[in-house]
Amino acid sequence: MTTPATTRPSDAPDLRPASSTSRPAERFVSLYTDLAREVRERGLLNRRYSYYWTRIALAVVAFAAIWAGVFLLGDTWWQLALAAALGIVVTQFGFLGHDGAHHQMFRSPAWNEWTARVMSGVFVGLSYGWWKSKHNRHHAAPNQEGRDPDIAPGAIAFTPTALNERTGLGGWLARRQGWFFFPLLLLEGLNLHMASVMTVLRPGSVPHRRTEAAMVIARLAALVVVVFLVLPPGKAGAFIALQMGVFGLCLGASFAPNHKGMPIVPATMKLDFLRRQVMMSRNVRGSFLVDFFMGGLNYQIEHHLFPSMPRPNLKRVQPLVRAYCAEHGVAYTEVGLFTSYGIVVRYLNNVGLRARDPFNCPLAGQLRG
Repeated sequence: MTTPATTRPSDAPDLRPASSTSRPAERFVSLYTDLAREVRERGLLNRRYSYYWTRIALAVVAFAAIWAGVFLLGDTWWQLALAAALGIVVTQFGFLGHDGAHHQMFRSPAWNEWTARVMSGVFVGLSYGWWKSKHNRHHAAPNQEGRDPDIAPGAIAFTPTALNERTGLGGWLARRQGWFFFPLLLLEGLNLHMASVMTVLRPGSVPHRRTEAAMVIARLAALVVVVFLVLPPGKAGAFIALQMGVFGLCLGASFAPNHKGMPIVPATMKLDFLRRQVMMSRNVRGSFLVDFFMGGLNYQIEHHLFPSMPRPNLKRVQPLVRAYCAEHGVAYTEVGLFTSYGIVVRYLNNVGLRARDPFNCPLAGQLRG
């Protein structure tokens, strides 16, 4: 787990550049270690084998049933219903790969890593090695400029600086990016597949590259070949497009509320581990359906504090974390699902349409002390 950064011993995080910070942060370090000790003593980091074996079995059965249905239905537009269902099931495999990558499933690191590699490569068509490297950097410095790859310049501009670099059609789109954000998620599945293929084709890019290349390329090729064998070109293209769109939308919509619209902090900011993870993350409250469709990522604060905690334990630890943050004056953010999506759209439009500094928000003001 990432070692907490040093910061001054006061009630507010130190926002001075790293070079100007000299005093140790025993008080802030102890805040996290005390919380972690209580969590361990309650057994909330213990493995949940039956939960994960059940989830894996159900996902595999659903995956196989959908493909059996594809062959049984034959040439009909009802295949699009199976395409949408496949997008949802593939997203669940993505969540299982995420949990394995964080070593939530098993005690053995090898079991976790190979389970995640198979879930990602064989059932989703993504490179585990590529995704893990990117995701680990995000966990180490969420929403920190120059360090978190999830806010790096790309299709979306997360800061006015990135926005000002866009010109022409790209600039016009970026200035209205809040309205385009969710439609763009329909292309996220394709984007992830392309990044994975490009990675596994590059020698030395990831561990077990040849194995991952075989998994990813065989999975994507099988999708195209099987669908075009069963369906005529028009319906086959629609099937693949809908499956990709649902997958990208489900995956992106589960990740977007977690950090978008929370403070984006400068590369030189020094924060202790607990505040770095809690104040840059947002929880989404809801029902069993929210837990299912977000893969447990709606408990984002708890996940960032305890990345190796099994998914079903995140809900159990939440009251403890929330009370602990309230006791120590650490802002803990939790909103409803649709409220969180509204925050994301408004935030992106603030950067784009109004070109406002994303630090102009209550949490950022609190961080500035």
